[in-house]
Amino acid sequence: MDLFSAVFKDEDDLLKVTRQVRDSGYSIYDIYTPYAVHGLDDAMGLKPSKLSYLCFGFAFLGLIVAILSQYWIGSIDWPINVGGKPFNSLPAYLPVTFELTVLFGGVGIFFAFLFKAKLRPGKTAKLVNPHSTDYYFILTLEIKDSSFDSETVLSLCRQNNAVETKIILGNAL
Repeated sequence: MDLFSAVFKDEDDLLKVTRQVRDSGYSIYDIYTPYAVHGLDDAMGLKPSKLSYLCFGFAFLGLIVAILSQYWIGSIDWPINVGGKPFNSLPAYLPVTFELTVLFGGVGIFFAFLFKAKLRPGKTAKLVNPHSTDYYFILTLEIKDSSFDSETVLSLCRQNNAVETKIILGNAL
């Protein structure tokens, strides 16, 4: 996969060129920034993440596991009469239920994010620029086919104060 990379010093220039490039129909591969830039997700045209639904699912699983395991342990497997309370006293289940709900939600979403982002131990990073996330803002476009007009993209980047532009061939990554 071949990439076109443009480096900017200012986040406003990056936001402006990102909107222009996306409106022109070019495919944005990725953007590297030293910090979170407000409005960049809208400029890139990203959809909201579905990880929050997955987090809710993991948390709900933790809630069910907590309630069922406490009920089974306290009422069926090892019932102990403590102070005349019923074996299945739901208010006693609340602290453990809360903790397992938060634990399942947090740990589940952590591993789901690692899986979705394809992060794994031992993975080597493929940098498009040695200054990625240091102090520059880097826009990377994917060159899919011959319809990619590098002159148009180059002029858009230069109009928005690009410091450096280059084409990265797929085997160079």
